[in-house]
Amino acid sequence: MKLSSPSTNFLAMDIAKRSERLRTALRAAQCDALLVTRRPNVQYLTGFTGSAGVVFFGPDELVLVTDGRYQTQANEQLEKAGVLGTIEITGPSKTQEQIVSDLASQYSKIGLESEGVTWAEQQKWAKSLGANKLVSTNSVVETLRLTKEPAEVERIRAACLIADTALRDLLPMLATSPTEREFAMALEIGMRQGGASGISFDSIVASGPNGAKPHARPSDKAIKKDELVVIDFGCVVDGYCSDMTRTVSVDDPGSKATRLWSVVQESQAAGRSAVRAGVSCREVDRACRDIIDNAGWGNEFSHGTGHGVGLEIHEAPRVSYASDEVLEAGYIVTVEPGVYLPGVGGVRLEDTVVVTENGCEALTEFPKFLTAS
Repeated sequence: MKLSSPSTNFLAMDIAKRSERLRTALRAAQCDALLVTRRPNVQYLTGFTGSAGVVFFGPDELVLVTDGRYQTQANEQLEKAGVLGTIEITGPSKTQEQIVSDLASQYSKIGLESEGVTWAEQQKWAKSLGANKLVSTNSVVETLRLTKEPAEVERIRAACLIADTALRDLLPMLATSPTEREFAMALEIGMRQGGASGISFDSIVASGPNGAKPHARPSDKAIKKDELVVIDFGCVVDGYCSDMTRTVSVDDPGSKATRLWSVVQESQAAGRSAVRAGVSCREVDRACRDIIDNAGWGNEFSHGTGHGVGLEIHEAPRVSYASDEVLEAGYIVTVEPGVYLPGVGGVRLEDTVVVTENGCEALTEFPKFLTAS
């Protein structure tokens, strides 16, 4: 079970160039300027990772508005990213709304991220900027984020390898019958020790009947040696997420569980084989779903086949029966069919892959096998 070693000498990301692409997108959205409020989008455009901040983006300007806690950090991160922008710091004499209002005064149409503001925030900005100025925009920055740069792929690959290695090192622990919570905690510690800055989502460790709940949370239930264990987890490296699921059993889980695992493995392989540039997300979902339908468990495959991965653990595109999106080279998506039988358990197998012109490349390397003994 030989795995690659994660690299820490990453390619530099050309964050500054993203502004040029956004200006083109801004014109298509029929906006004079854009107020970026979603934190992943702020990070994508500036490299800034603080918890408070918005970006005012105009035809010839990029202004990061944050507070005094992040003044030094903001300067360091924008300089490191090579972003030509201005940093404005809020305070008692100038609030965030006042700064943005001053910046927006010369423009007639200000785009507001429709998926990044609550109703209360929309009302706040309408009052500050003028309701007649606001234009609802949909996924302007998120669309730019769909195609991953080589430097982004490299970081996601490193996060996947750290997760792979943590599972490899800790899998023997299952033979000692730990609780779900104990194994999840060990995985998270292992990923941090491997170089991750954190987990990309709350780990799922669901054994036996708990595996029938797709998003079960680790409990104090002891993991038995003859039952299926769904392990869904990931970590973050330099802001980018990984995501992988494996389902294993220490000993033989019985004929029904074995057949269930084999069907899901075949489904997942079919989905991976369907992934390539020019193929719709619906087609990938169908490739997975047909296998499970034919096995008689179609109703027990209760979620979409996958999702995009990047700065967020769940981002566009959706790999689903309801999606009209078409894959392009450079997209990174998961392929994760599953079947869940109440009272029995569940199986889910998931890889994170990067789409290529002729297929896909798996970024998750950990092998798939049923019995871990």
